[in-house]
Amino acid sequence: MTDPIVNDADQASESERTTLTIAYVLHVVGPFTAFLLNLAGVILNHIKAAETRNHYIRSHHVWMLRTFWWTLLWSVLCWPLCLVVVGFFGLAIVGLWWIYRVVRGLINFAERRPMPI
Repeated sequence: MTDPIVNDADQASESERTTLTIAYVLHVVGPFTAFLLNLAGVILNHIKAAETRNHYIRSHHVWMLRTFWWTLLWSVLCWPLCLVVVGFFGLAIVGLWWIYRVVRGLINFAERRPMPI
């Protein structure tokens, strides 16, 4: 029998919050490392989202996973369009969207609020 999912930010263990902080740091620093740290962050998110029973923690991991995969998809689609200049605008929009998602996640994490998933 599996444990029920807990829906309270105050019941998140300190190690779960520390792991989530590390994941956010990996995603924030990732663009400065040719996105290599983003790969480490997404692996960490996949592992921890599957094993946590806390809705608050899981919602943040799922938020970061969706941010990563959607950003990757739209970036891959925009790169060929760079040949006709319109891709640069697409990449700028994707970059702004990524910044919004990371900042919103960090704000909700700091305020101990779950992310909408």
